[in-house]
Amino acid sequence: MGLFRGFPLISCSGALSRIILRAALIVTACCSAEAASNNAVAVTSVLELFTSQGCSSCPPADALLATLARKPDVIAVSFPVDYWDYIGWKDTLAAPAFAARQKAYAAAHGEQHVYTPEIVVNGLAGVVGSDRQEIEEAVRASKGREGALTLPMRLSRSNGAIVIEVGEGEGGPAEVVALRVVRSKAVHIGRGENAGRSVTYINVVRAIDKLGDWTGSTATFRLPETGEEGEGYVVLLQKGPLEKPGVILGAAKTAGL
Repeated sequence: MGLFRGFPLISCSGALSRIILRAALIVTACCSAEAASNNAVAVTSVLELFTSQGCSSCPPADALLATLARKPDVIAVSFPVDYWDYIGWKDTLAAPAFAARQKAYAAAHGEQHVYTPEIVVNGLAGVVGSDRQEIEEAVRASKGREGALTLPMRLSRSNGAIVIEVGEGEGGPAEVVALRVVRSKAVHIGRGENAGRSVTYINVVRAIDKLGDWTGSTATFRLPETGEEGEGYVVLLQKGPLEKPGVILGAAKTAGL
């Protein structure tokens, strides 16, 4: 699995990682509106997978995320990162903002490195993205912790917009963050550790934006429809600024994600 230490210097997964890890003496880590969402199902976990087309340890995590995403009480998204691009294959879905989010989580959690595949659970803990048992244990451990997923959120459609309603509660202030996602994206990887493989990524984040602030009172926010088939939104109510993300207090998604 790919390990990224100290935030600018990288080691990687597979055979190359073993060489670099030995050379650098690095401790290894595992490289009245129409309803817009299924509001009847309470969200119990938000899973953010940080993955890379250049990491040979990532395809099992990508497949596991697709399985977990089928559960109606789970919100699962993929954040493709770009810090393995130097190995020989430029990730076609990655963006610098996604690696920055992972590094911000690591700093908030007191970690000295980032790695792929990693799943961050409810904004609170990072675990190996291909280890289902570890993921499920992290979900159980985060239940109710620091108010995780205790605040109600509802999405609906009205006049060409997504309407986000956030309920009243404790835990503010927090930010309302919108993730624009593509439901599914198949990629044939031409070079690097996964050369020759075709991998399907689900709920791939394409943009992340702050919609506004929530202070504890009932609030409403609006988003324009994406206008693109196969796209949707995940909306998070999250402590801390985007540069220092914290616990996810509430979450909702548009139908089909």
